[in-house]
Amino acid sequence: MSIAPLSLADALVDVGTDIDTRLDSLIAIPDDARAPLYRAMRHAAIGGGKRLRPLLVAATGRLFAVDRDCVGRAGMAIECVHVYSLIHDDLPAMDNDDMRRGKPTVHKAFDEATAILAGDCLHALAFEILADPATHADPFVRSELVLDLARAAGPAGMAGGQAMDLEAEKSTFDLPTVTRLQAMKTGALIACSVEAGAILGKLPPEGRTGLRGYARDLGLAFQIADDILDVEGDEAAVGKKLHKDAGAGKETFLSLLGLPRAREQARMLVDQAIDHLKHYGPEADLLREIARFTLERDR
Repeated sequence: MSIAPLSLADALVDVGTDIDTRLDSLIAIPDDARAPLYRAMRHAAIGGGKRLRPLLVAATGRLFAVDRDCVGRAGMAIECVHVYSLIHDDLPAMDNDDMRRGKPTVHKAFDEATAILAGDCLHALAFEILADPATHADPFVRSELVLDLARAAGPAGMAGGQAMDLEAEKSTFDLPTVTRLQAMKTGALIACSVEAGAILGKLPPEGRTGLRGYARDLGLAFQIADDILDVEGDEAAVGKKLHKDAGAGKETFLSLLGLPRAREQARMLVDQAIDHLKHYGPEADLLREIARFTLERDR
């Protein structure tokens, strides 16, 4: 089946608009005492952000001509988990940030209790979305989506990586430890996004090796680019406070490798990620563009 080409610029706009429309409907403000909670959820989830994770679901789903609504719902679920993690990471007990995506963090715009509950609700909504038959008619597909997201978000994935990141303020981590930390904290949800597209396409696990290699290398390249942006980026473009890792005494790819070697490593990882797609044709061009974009972005 021939799939019409889609540029990265068009895909970013398309996915961003789609996710905002879906979230606008999902978290419509009720006419009761929960209204402030819903406003906080909307503040964090709607508008802003790269929407990289839903884009990866959509781009991988294109390989298998997955229905647009299926990839949209799965992408929205993963984005809900991502946004919940940002709300909680920004809290005073974690990273204590005042700005996120160019606007006040949720605990600053509302209060800490509301921020915690907003994160909790987005986390719960993610699994409600994936378990709903509207996401996919096959219950085995839905079950695998739920299982994979739970693993990516939990102690073996994103939350475990955040716990290691907190420890990094008190310990000196070497390069393998930092690599493991970032593969969990940042890479796990990126990998889950690619995996979700393959699950929706009913690609068996043994056929996902190349896509998993792509996601692993993309996640690490993305984090190195983030470390570089933290040093060289513009706060207005990035939308959050920079230079925080150095201020907290954390080891990063940049502090361990130095800027020239970190850039070289990121380029090598992007090349490796693209090479993992060599068995796919033009239908994987969007995934290839996303990998290249990792090094070019300014936020």
